[in-house]
Amino acid sequence: MTPHLQHKHLLIRSEVSAPPLEMDNVDLMLKNLVKIIGMKILSGPHTVWCPVAGNTGWSGTVIIETSSITFHSWTESHYPVIQLDVYSCKDFEIAAVLKWLSAFAPTKVDYKFIDREHAFTEILTQHMTFETNPECLRL
Repeated sequence: MTPHLQHKHLLIRSEVSAPPLEMDNVDLMLKNLVKIIGMKILSGPHTVWCPVAGNTGWSGTVIIETSSITFHSWTESHYPVIQLDVYSCKDFEIAAVLKWLSAFAPTKVDYKFIDREHAFTEILTQHMTFETNPECLRL
């Protein structure tokens, strides 16, 4: 019997105090995220630096057995942001991804969790700030 595929997609935007500054750190962090959510890498991580003023930062992707993880960061001091997409046909825990994100010292996190199998049904939307709920970012 073929297992039922999940088609879950987590989209995160986070303002951070500690954006990644080196490619090795991004690669290591992405490998760690794959492990934390119980997935397996097929290819990657593939990470590149964008040197364009106003858009400087790291972008990386990991192809996993069940789909992909895409990571973007902006490292300039006026706009330290991370955006992350985790799409998988296998179930995973949002809390595990948020705990992983805590390494970047988030001050604000917005995320949306959707079911891509059923007309992009919204499962959960959350807006958290460190100022209003410091424990929400330290799972």
